[in-house]
Amino acid sequence: MAADQIIGLYERHAQAYDAERGRSLFEKAWLDRFLGLLPPAPAVLDIGCGHGEPIAAYLIGQGCRLTGIDSSPSLIALCRERFPAHRWSVADMRLLSLEQQFDGILAWDSFFRLTVEDQRRMFPLFRKHAASGAALMFTSGPYHGEAIGSYHGEPLYHASLAPEEYRSQLDAQDFEVVAHRADDPDCTGHTIWLAQLRP
Repeated sequence: MAADQIIGLYERHAQAYDAERGRSLFEKAWLDRFLGLLPPAPAVLDIGCGHGEPIAAYLIGQGCRLTGIDSSPSLIALCRERFPAHRWSVADMRLLSLEQQFDGILAWDSFFRLTVEDQRRMFPLFRKHAASGAALMFTSGPYHGEAIGSYHGEPLYHASLAPEEYRSQLDAQDFEVVAHRADDPDCTGHTIWLAQLRP
């Protein structure tokens, strides 16, 4: 199954991904909305941080204390080299257990690599790692389904729940949706969810 190949795919193509991933920060407007919900010098968990550029680099530049996880040892090695003052770990997000809570949790272009069942199981993990009033932001597809793209000739898996189910899953874990936009034309067509843990 293509979903089972994601971890190996990013590790095999880590150097190519680092070279090809744009640094234009088209995500900036959403990252700023996310930051606007956080306290000063926040602890932020970046799930699927990749090589740390441009997103983690921007958050660090805004005063965040970053903890990044990714399944690719090669990508994590690049993060450690570039941002040695922050915490980077090789980990599978589905098994996340850091024994720490964060002011902000981000899963940009990573969460939707999971199957729909694995995505459903992630919401209690988001809650477990969320400090009081924490912000959570992730990208998804615009509707329920699976899609297979391609990266360097290998199948690249994506999946999404329905918008109504994302809302239900967030609500069940005491997150309130702050902002949501499907196929945002100002963010290269991304579908974004921004939520905050209720007091």
